[in-house]
Amino acid sequence: MQYNESEFLVETVVPEDELIISRTDLKGVITYANETFCAISGYSESEILGHSHNLVRHPDMPSSVFKELWHTLQQEKQWSGIVKNLRKDKGFYWVHALISGVYKDGVLVEYKSLRTPITFEQKLEHQKLYDKIRQDNGEKTRIIAYI
Repeated sequence: MQYNESEFLVETVVPEDELIISRTDLKGVITYANETFCAISGYSESEILGHSHNLVRHPDMPSSVFKELWHTLQQEKQWSGIVKNLRKDKGFYWVHALISGVYKDGVLVEYKSLRTPITFEQKLEHQKLYDKIRQDNGEKTRIIAYI
């Protein structure tokens, strides 16, 4: 899939007083999305339910971050980290994500994710960090050039 590079430069800022909430099945398919998630991601509820959470995975995110996330969840631990997400319109938004398993009668039945806004400084720090990780891992990196 090919996009106009400028589409990836438009940021949606998550308001300070908002909490993005979603739930997925054990394979990462979205089973619940609150209104804030829909509004920030640009998807309607009907467009997002039943789809993999990877739908909002931004190409700037290193694959190693998601490997760590799944490894942590498989150990029945809570994962916490900074994530850059992709909007439907190819813009982006940054969040601090807290993801954990949901258990019923001691059995893992789904995952829940709570996401909150982060500071501008955290965004800059993590963009540089993720760019370096992607480069070090031989993953594609973005180049912006003015000609």
